[in-house]
Amino acid sequence: MRTLCASTLIGEFFVIGFAGLVAMKEPDLSTATVWTVCGVLMALSVLLCGMITRPGGVQLGWALQILLIAGGVFVPSMFILGAAFAALWWASVHYGRKIDEAKARFAAQAQAQTEPGGNPA
Repeated sequence: MRTLCASTLIGEFFVIGFAGLVAMKEPDLSTATVWTVCGVLMALSVLLCGMITRPGGVQLGWALQILLIAGGVFVPSMFILGAAFAALWWASVHYGRKIDEAKARFAAQAQAQTEPGGNPA
């Protein structure tokens, strides 16, 4: 799960940065505000890469997805990109867990086959 989720989060890092460049064109937003918000979100996406397997990591990832979608208020294309990345996040979590379960099952089978008294295949 960690690899899939981290890949999604790194993709989001770049999307947030590009959204910041687009948001700078908004006359109502100051450059400092745009880059403060984008910088915090970019830092969060990178930090979450290391926190995925810890308690609350996946939930923080969902919070980031909500914030990306909400960014559509300032950069309308973020509604679409945020929804796309939320779908990728769901797939990363869902299929990542299935992959982790399969790896654990295969490791248990391999361990059972190599133990003394176990029946090698």
